[in-house]
Amino acid sequence: MKANDSNFIQRLQHQKEDALEFIVDKYLPLIKGVTYKVLSPLNNQGVIEECINDIFLSIWNNSKKFHGDSNDFKKWIYAIAKFKSIDYYRRETKKLEVSSNYIDLNAEKSAEDELIILENRSELIKLINLLEPIEREIFIMRFFLGLKTEDISQKLGLTKASIDNRIYRGKKKLNKRATNLKLGENGI
Repeated sequence: MKANDSNFIQRLQHQKEDALEFIVDKYLPLIKGVTYKVLSPLNNQGVIEECINDIFLSIWNNSKKFHGDSNDFKKWIYAIAKFKSIDYYRRETKKLEVSSNYIDLNAEKSAEDELIILENRSELIKLINLLEPIEREIFIMRFFLGLKTEDISQKLGLTKASIDNRIYRGKKKLNKRATNLKLGENGI
């Protein structure tokens, strides 16, 4: 027995492959139309074809959940096609956003940017060298080596509050000296 207009739903629900072939022949233009309408802005034929195949796979896997006649079936597969296509569109645009963000992050650090970062870092080191020796050690450990305040206090034998106060006062001094440098004055 072969699938036809009157028995294809029952045959599909019994997982007969000829019913799937019948559905592909009969409803492919509808499914392609829906899929192209949603996914054509992506300009990616591979994604469109993958989505169409996924739609038919979904129809095959969920056929037992369908209850109704051939008119309802057409509406049902239309809904599957529409929502699958939207899912694919969202997934692909999210990939494009991630890749464009990745490109933007890499583009931000041009050779000029790297040079500016190095110059700023060397200026900061010059400023830090103007601090008292204990403050200089604290700043290097905290901001260049990334040590926590507790670790610095243990290494230097100072209290945590003392380390925090020296960092606060040191930042104020550095800020003042950096501001003076920007105005064309020498460091204090």
